[in-house]
Amino acid sequence: METTVDTSRPLPAVPASRAGTGLGRARALQALAQVGVRAREIERVPSVTNEVWLTDEYVVRVNRDASMRLRREAVLSTVLPDGVGYPGVVQYGGEVGSDWLVMPRIPGRPLSRWWPTMPEERRREAVKQIAERLRLVHGTVCPRLDGLHDAPQLLDPADRGRLAVARLLDALDKAGRLQHVDAGIMTEAADLVRGLAPALDPFNHQTIVHGDLTFENVLWDGEKVTAILDFEFARPGPPDLDLDVILRFAALPSLHVASDYEAETRAEDYQSLPWWLAEDYPELFANPRQFDRVRIYSLAWDVRELLAFPPMASRHSLHPHHPYQRIVRLLRGTSYLDRFNGKVVIEY
Repeated sequence: METTVDTSRPLPAVPASRAGTGLGRARALQALAQVGVRAREIERVPSVTNEVWLTDEYVVRVNRDASMRLRREAVLSTVLPDGVGYPGVVQYGGEVGSDWLVMPRIPGRPLSRWWPTMPEERRREAVKQIAERLRLVHGTVCPRLDGLHDAPQLLDPADRGRLAVARLLDALDKAGRLQHVDAGIMTEAADLVRGLAPALDPFNHQTIVHGDLTFENVLWDGEKVTAILDFEFARPGPPDLDLDVILRFAALPSLHVASDYEAETRAEDYQSLPWWLAEDYPELFANPRQFDRVRIYSLAWDVRELLAFPPMASRHSLHPHHPYQRIVRLLRGTSYLDRFNGKVVIEY
């Protein structure tokens, strides 16, 4: 959920207005000092989740909440295959509310920043390379990773789907009691989840899912993918759990990039992404009940966001992409998943 900038050339001199000041800069410099680096130039770059700072040779990521997600990523980095392209961790440190990673800086910048001006053949090649690396991730057994209390989907490992969705059903019950939320709609969603839950059998896979695979977290150097980054939401799960984020990103890409790049990020540029990925990684789409599974995944994401960002007014006055709106569209068969599934979608 974060981004960086072009790392294929040295940093220029950074004006004080862009270099960053205050505690954030001090945190990054302290992390570098603990690995023996005295940085003369350091630049903060746009990020969706963490603070991200660059020197000529290093990237410093600082997590400012209590999740200790970066500790999990440091553990995971020890098992990722070389072919994934993860740059590795120089050192992890910090404390709750301010843990950090120092990583080597490698060539490339986020693929989402290249994508709008890339010719189709380059886009097609990039997806092929992502599929190859993602297959390696999904084939790796996940080590024990503690401390992830805010997984993007409200689902838990279980040998039966009806057990995996228990937390999602509890959340739907809570959502139905929110002001400005129609309890009947949440009951309808809960009934759908119960009916589709067997499609998840089993949901206790031990291999890694990335958990946040948008093009913000893929580096491209103009010719090739150089890395897949940001495994802080990784966890054990079925490989197709990553489809939820990928398809969501393809449909609504501007919601998954740093704010300075939203205007240049257009959904029409990503319309071929799901079909290219299906060609390059068919196993990811191979479950006989694949559509039912991704519908559960989508609800499990949106209900979590609905509880985090409850509506402050009636649904019809909310932004079209508010999680409440997305839940209703999924129930009515007018979501991005229906469009990707070949249905002509009429919004209402």
